[in-house]
Amino acid sequence: MPPDITVAKSSSTMEVKILETTTVHPSTPPFNHDHVLALSHLDNDRNLQVIFRYFRAYVSTTTDPFHTITTALSAALVPYYPLAGTLRRRHVDDRLELHCAVGAGVPVIRASVDCSLESVNYLDDPAQSWIENLVPNPKPDEGLAHPMILQATVFACGGYCLGAAVHHAMGDGLGVTQFFNGMAELARGASRVSVEPVWDRARLLGPRDPPQVKFPVHEFLKLDKGFSSYSSSNEAVVRECFPVTEEQLDRFKGFLREHSGSSFTTFEALGAFIWRARVRASATPGGDKVKFAYSVNIRKLVKPPLPDGYWGNGCVALYVQLGARNLVEQPIWETAELIKRSKRNATDEYVRSFIDFQELSYAAGITAGGGVSGFTDWRHLGHSTVDFGSGGPVTVLPLSRNLLGGSEPSFFLPYSKAAVGKRDGFRVLVHLKETAVPAFRAEMEKFCAQKFD
Repeated sequence: MPPDITVAKSSSTMEVKILETTTVHPSTPPFNHDHVLALSHLDNDRNLQVIFRYFRAYVSTTTDPFHTITTALSAALVPYYPLAGTLRRRHVDDRLELHCAVGAGVPVIRASVDCSLESVNYLDDPAQSWIENLVPNPKPDEGLAHPMILQATVFACGGYCLGAAVHHAMGDGLGVTQFFNGMAELARGASRVSVEPVWDRARLLGPRDPPQVKFPVHEFLKLDKGFSSYSSSNEAVVRECFPVTEEQLDRFKGFLREHSGSSFTTFEALGAFIWRARVRASATPGGDKVKFAYSVNIRKLVKPPLPDGYWGNGCVALYVQLGARNLVEQPIWETAELIKRSKRNATDEYVRSFIDFQELSYAAGITAGGGVSGFTDWRHLGHSTVDFGSGGPVTVLPLSRNLLGGSEPSFFLPYSKAAVGKRDGFRVLVHLKETAVPAFRAEMEKFCAQKFD
């Protein structure tokens, strides 16, 4: 194992045995000289300077999934060679850039677990602490040195789990999934990826000349170089998962429609309820500002649209900001309306102003400030399309809790495809301070009992 990689090997409930770590290189040299690639201002957003960790679990497999993964990765690293690069900070402005060196590769960890996927419910329980060991967990400096680290863990049944730790500066969920889909195509026998990757990040999502912030993005962002959005808290943060049925959602949406006269999406409606429940359960002081944060895909929103194959960060964060007292006291449909209305901000001008604000104020330390609750919907992101030849994943699960400038995100997740019995609806995975869990559970019990006020 390379000395700069740290991986947890076991837990109190299940042992993940690390067998070896190898460095996978491109199957043919993609270039013959060291060089530097520039990142976009979206890639350099301080809220994205985190390592995102998640896994895909596969039931059916070939005889040697590690060989399948590493062979496909080697071929995919020819067009996607930047993933073998190293992120470094520029001396002139402290922004990240990517250094690509001849002979570099991606670390891949081989591991095993002495149980079947069925015996652990196909990894469909995010609250199990031992699943942390299925994904590499590099320290921040290690994540810069190796912006992608993979782990293939084979189960006793022959199924396997592919864990990924990817530095967010390399791409968002859609961009990195494009890479994995290309890698899976090659594993299935394709001679080349069907979507050619496009870099050109600094030009496509660079600032205007001169920069001009026409949209007041500063109303939601904070300038404080000493503030860390993801600083460690002394209080433990835990994962909790709550089922939400279609019937419960329909009744809640009907309640909102009856009182407001408006229709709301699942994200708007349930997001409003979860946000309020979190702030209530956390006993946030009434005078504090709290923010609902989510990201929108801007690939086809900007003018001109980003080209097909662009795999860098192609999303920007949108915010709803309220005083904590206002959030917990105002009617819930008013909060849902604010979330719905915030989507109107997703324009080309918002994106360009956000980028120009990054150009003008990056040195001052742009963050989302405190009180951020990040929300993301994983039900339709295409994570389940990654098929290495024997079917797509049955479970896809995020393990990161640093997201959109906050450390207590909420994810809307589909059930595992291998789950026994019919599963209605989906799950909400939330991260909470341990002390807030009982009160949050009580809020969710109210939701189930149709007590929405």
